[in-house]
Amino acid sequence: MSDILERLADVVESRKSGDPEKSYVSRLFARGPDAILKKVGEEATETVMAAKDGDLLRIVGETADLWFHCLIMLAQFGLRPADVLAELRRREGISGIDEKAARADKRRAKAERKPRGRR
Repeated sequence: MSDILERLADVVESRKSGDPEKSYVSRLFARGPDAILKKVGEEATETVMAAKDGDLLRIVGETADLWFHCLIMLAQFGLRPADVLAELRRREGISGIDEKAARADKRRAKAERKPRGRR
């Protein structure tokens, strides 16, 4: 199933430096990270609204839009679907509560290691 994500990621990657007049993906890359992130946010909101309405076809369509724009975002930062899938694999079998607590512990430890500013 992840092969479709990899194929789409290849298409997205191939359009990074394409002609913004001929490609929607190229146009987003030309506009920069803020435009890409804004689009991801818009698609996430549309997905939530479709789910709130309980419209199954719209949920699928909006989720497809969201995933596609997430692929563009990943490419912007030099990442691939395989990176996300590896993280999901890593989390498999770990309680969501435990995973969230572990991330909070890491953030806390990182904050404690930061040097304090002069007073």
